[in-house]
Amino acid sequence: MWEQLAYFIIRFRLSLIALLAAITIFMAWKAKDVEMTYDFAQVVSEKDPDMQYFRQFKHTFGEDGNVLVIGLQDSSIYKLGNFNEFRQLSDTLAKVQGVNGVLSVSKLLNIYKDTASNSFKATPIFRNPPRSQKELDSLMRVVNSVEFYKGQLISPSTGATLLALTMDPKYLNSSKRQAVMNHILGFAGQFEKKTGIKLHYAGLPYVRSTMTTKVAGEMKFFTILAMIVTGITLLAFFRTWSAVLFPLIVVGITVVWCIGSIVLLGFKINLLTGLIPSIIIVIGIPNCTYLLSRYHYDYRKSGNQMLAMTRVIRKIGLVTLMNNTTTAIGFIVFAFTDIAILYQFGLVATINIFAAFIISFILIPAAFTFLPPPTPKQLEHLDAAPLTKLLEFFDHLVLDRRGTVYLLALVMVAGAAIGISRIDTVSYMVDDLPKKSSVNSDLAFFESHFNGVMPLEFEVDTHKKKGLFKLRNLEKIDQFEKFLRTQPELSPPVSLVTFLKASTQAFYNGDPRFFRLPDNSEKNFILSALANSGSSAGGAGMNSKLLRTFVDSTSQKARISLKIADIGSQNLDTLMNTKIIPEMNRIFKGTGMDIRPTGTTIIFTKGNEYVIHTLRDSLFMAFGLVGLVVLLLFRSVKTVFFALIPNAVTLLLTAGIMGYFNIALKPSTALIFVIALGIDGDNSIHLLAKFRQEMALNGQRVREAVSVTLSEAGTSMIYTSIVLFVGFSIFAFSEFGGTKALGMLMSASLLITNFSNLILLPALLVTFEHGKDDVSTNALIRHYDESYHEEDDEVDLNLNQMHKAADYEGDYTI
Repeated sequence: MWEQLAYFIIRFRLSLIALLAAITIFMAWKAKDVEMTYDFAQVVSEKDPDMQYFRQFKHTFGEDGNVLVIGLQDSSIYKLGNFNEFRQLSDTLAKVQGVNGVLSVSKLLNIYKDTASNSFKATPIFRNPPRSQKELDSLMRVVNSVEFYKGQLISPSTGATLLALTMDPKYLNSSKRQAVMNHILGFAGQFEKKTGIKLHYAGLPYVRSTMTTKVAGEMKFFTILAMIVTGITLLAFFRTWSAVLFPLIVVGITVVWCIGSIVLLGFKINLLTGLIPSIIIVIGIPNCTYLLSRYHYDYRKSGNQMLAMTRVIRKIGLVTLMNNTTTAIGFIVFAFTDIAILYQFGLVATINIFAAFIISFILIPAAFTFLPPPTPKQLEHLDAAPLTKLLEFFDHLVLDRRGTVYLLALVMVAGAAIGISRIDTVSYMVDDLPKKSSVNSDLAFFESHFNGVMPLEFEVDTHKKKGLFKLRNLEKIDQFEKFLRTQPELSPPVSLVTFLKASTQAFYNGDPRFFRLPDNSEKNFILSALANSGSSAGGAGMNSKLLRTFVDSTSQKARISLKIADIGSQNLDTLMNTKIIPEMNRIFKGTGMDIRPTGTTIIFTKGNEYVIHTLRDSLFMAFGLVGLVVLLLFRSVKTVFFALIPNAVTLLLTAGIMGYFNIALKPSTALIFVIALGIDGDNSIHLLAKFRQEMALNGQRVREAVSVTLSEAGTSMIYTSIVLFVGFSIFAFSEFGGTKALGMLMSASLLITNFSNLILLPALLVTFEHGKDDVSTNALIRHYDESYHEEDDEVDLNLNQMHKAADYEGDYTI
C-alpha cells in the first residue's frame, strides 16, 4: 500500500500541490471570519441539572453576568467640576450602542410618596447639573440618606463609588463586543485625562473582553514564536535553509487549515482553541524531521532522489501515521466529553494533527524531489554523533545496572507521590492572569471597597401565585438577607425585599430609620401604592423594568442578587457548604418555600469540579486507546505492558513536579496529562518498533537488539524530544497561568520521557523479554523506519517506473 502511495504522490505531485493550494486558499478565506469568545459557562455540560437550572433562571430574570462596573476612590470627584465631568461620562456611556443602562451617583432616583394619587413617584436627584459646590453638597446629602444605595453604589466605609453599565447580551455574545468595550474604555480614558482621577474596571464583560483580547494576541505571538523557534532548531539539525523553509510551509498551511476548520465547525477561538495553532506547529515539525532525516540517509545510500523518497514513504509511513494517531489520542478523548470548551479543543486539534500528517507527506516528498539532491555538506549531520556517549551510558545502565535503574525509578515515583499529595485543587475566575495584571489589581480594588463584583444569585420559590406578598414569606427572605450581610466576602443583597424597604422609607418621607419591611398595618397601603405607580413612575413601580428582574410575572418566584469576591473554588465551596447553605436550610425549613443558589460564579465552581472529573476519565480512556493502538500494531499483550508502564511513570513524575512547584490542579492544568500521554506514547512505539525489527534480525537476542535499538533509534528520539521541548517551552512566556503551566509541565514531561523510554523501557525489555517472538505474523508493524537492511529495495522497486513518474509531468529528469 505505502509503495503505491509513494508512486502516486511523486507522479501527481504538481496536481497534489495545486490541490493543497486550493484548499489552503479556501481555508484562509473562511479563517477571516473567526471570532473570539471567553465564556465561563462553556466548562459545564448542557445536560447538567445545575446548568439547566441556571439557564431557566436567566430566562425568568435575565442575565447575571452582563454588568460592567467602573469604580473610583477620590474625594475630588465631589468637587463641582469633576462631578459634572462624571455626570457627563455617565450620560455619554448611556448612549453607547450595546449599553442598555447606566447606574451612577449622578443618575440616582429619589422615591417619594404621592398621597393624592396613592402612589410612589421617582425623580432624579440630580435633575440638572449642579451649579455650585453648595448645591452639589446638598444633593449628596440626599443621596447618602437613601439606604438602598449604601454598599451598592457608594461604599459606606471608604466613600468609593462606582458606575454600573448593563450590557446588551446580544453585543456581549457577538463580534461587536470589542467595539463596544473600546468605546467605553475610550470615553473613560478621556475622563481620566480631564480630571486626573484613576478609574478601575471589573465585571464579567470587562474580564471576558480583556481575556479574549489577550487570547487573540497570544495566539498570534505564539504562532510566530513557534515558527521562529522550530525554524532555528531545524537549521541547527540540518544546516540547510530548504530543510527549514518547507517544514515551516507545512506547519504554516496547517495553521491556516486549523483556523479555517474552527470557522467551518461553527466554533470560536477561546483560551484552549487559541493554543492549537502553536501546538500544531510544535507537533507537526517532527513529521517533517522524520521525513527529512530518512530522506538524507536513504539518498546517501542509494544516490537516487526518487528511490530515496519512495523508501521514506514506504518505511516510515505507517509508523509515522501511528505516532500521529497516538498523539491525536491525547486530544481526541476530549471530543467524547459533553463540555463544550473541551469538545471543541479536542475535535479541532485531532482533525489538524492528521491534516499536518497528510500535508507533510505530500509537500515534503513533492518539494524535495523538485529540489537539487542534498550536497555532501548537507549530509554531514548524519555522521554527527553529539549524543553517542550519552546513549552509550544509557546502554550501560540498561544492560549492566538495571537494579540501579529500577531503584532510581522507585525513588523518583516515591518522591513524586509526596509531590502529588501537595497538589491543591483550586481555581479562580481570573487566576489565569498574572497577579500584577490590571484585571487583578482592579478586582482587588472592588473587593476592598465593595466586597467583590462576581455575580452570585439565589432563587426563592413560594410555589404559590402572589406568594411573595405574604408578609411571613418576606420576613424569611429578609432574615436570610440579614445573614448574607454578615459575610465579609459578600456585597449587600438586592431583591424584592430591598425595594419594599426603600418604599417604606419613602412612605415615611425618606427617614433612614424606616428602611425596613412594612408591617401588617403598612403593607396593604405600600403594596397598593406600588401597584398604582406603574412604569410611569420613573422606574419605581412593580411594573418597572428594574423590579421585574427580581420578581417573576406571577409573583411566585423572587431573585436575591449579590456580588462575591473571587475567593477561589475551594473557599467558595467552604462558604457555601459550611455557612450559607446550612443557614439557608434552617431559615426556610417548614416554610413551604424552596431556595437555591445559582449564577455564573456557582456554575464556574461546578465547572471546575466537572472538568477535573471529566479529565480524569479522559486520562483512563487515553491509556486504553494507546494500549489498543499498541496491541493492534504489535499483536502482543506484553508489548502493551512495555508501552504503558514507562508512560505512567512519566505522568506520575510530572504530577509530582506540579506539587513541588505549587501548580494547582484546575481545568487548565489537568488536561496536560492527557496531552502528554499522547505525545510521550510516540516514543514508546518508536522504540518498540525498532526493537521488534532488531529482534528478528539478531536471532531473538534481546541484549543485542536493545543495544542496536538504543544506538540507532535513540538519537532521533532525543532530537525529536528536543524539538518538542523547545517548542512547548515558548508557552512559559504566556501571561495566562494555565498556558504557562502547560509549557512548563509539557517540557518537563518531554525530558522525563527520555528517562522512561530510553532507560526504563529498554531495562524492562531486557528483564522481561526472553527472546521468544510473541509478535504475530499479522502484526501491522514488522518493519521499522530506521531499517538499515534494505538491499532488497533495488529488486522491489522499479527504478524505470520511478523515472517515468518523474518525467510524467515534465518537471524532473535524472
